[in-house]
Amino acid sequence: MALARLHGGPLDGQILPLDDADQSTLILPYSETMLTYRRDGAPTNTGAHDGPTEMAFRYVESEDGISPSDD
Repeated sequence: MALARLHGGPLDGQILPLDDADQSTLILPYSETMLTYRRDGAPTNTGAHDGPTEMAFRYVESEDGISPSDD
């Protein structure tokens, strides 16, 4: 199992499971738009006994402008 650790953007700090450890881009739904995150750097925790492999993904852009709600 591989995990994506998201950096920047509205999903900063979130950790998501990856279907494919070779993914270089994540396109994720967010409210009524889509967010793009790109892989940044080498995987960590790649040993047999140090937990799931993690990959950093950095925020690149959103399909539409993101405006915080008043809620």
